[in-house]
Amino acid sequence: MTAQLNARGDVAVLVPAAGAGLRLGPGGPKALRLLAGEPLLVHAIRRIAAAGSVRAIVVAAPAGEVEAVQELLAPVAPVTVVAGGAERQESVSLALAAVPAGVGIVLVHDAARALTPPQLIESVAAAVRAGHPAVIPVLPVVDTIKEVGPGAAGPADSGPPLEVVLGTVDRAVLRSVQTPQGFRYDVLAAAHAAAADPLTDDAGLVEKAGVPVTCVPGSELAMKITRPLDLILAEALLHVS
Repeated sequence: MTAQLNARGDVAVLVPAAGAGLRLGPGGPKALRLLAGEPLLVHAIRRIAAAGSVRAIVVAAPAGEVEAVQELLAPVAPVTVVAGGAERQESVSLALAAVPAGVGIVLVHDAARALTPPQLIESVAAAVRAGHPAVIPVLPVVDTIKEVGPGAAGPADSGPPLEVVLGTVDRAVLRSVQTPQGFRYDVLAAAHAAAADPLTDDAGLVEKAGVPVTCVPGSELAMKITRPLDLILAEALLHVS
């Protein structure tokens, strides 16, 4: 059964899904890899569509897979599918151009965060709606973080030089960033129009433009599926997502 989006909603969610996902191992585009028998993209769209304030979903698919992705998602939710670009930033820009007129809040979400709960989507959107121009979900960093640099070269037969620790970063002021990242439409559009160098993080674009970025609590379920081990963990989490 196809989920229906909220025609009175004020949120559009952009899903750049054209990446190859090389770290996930050999196979097709990352967003189309299977998790428990369904593509990551299907899991992600199902959860986006369950967020009550979402009016539109735009997916940037691999250029040669637009029709296939349209057919794949048709039973899941009403979705606009556009051809993505060679880089993530280009895919987001192409998806942004397809946002319906009158939508004031835009969220950018990774298909690889396939188990993101609808509540997190609503939390980010609510913070933008409350007046914050850019919003990101974050989690505290739990590992100790070291700043490192190249060490001295060893004997000729010992291989490349090992790194050495330059210092320990205070993890109390560090956060791990997730998606969806939320923006006022005009803020994100201006940041992409002014972008000179490609970035993999949309919040980074608006930071460069001098726009303050606000943090809201993230979710452990919004983990990014990047490596084969992540697929195993995500399958174990499916029953609680």
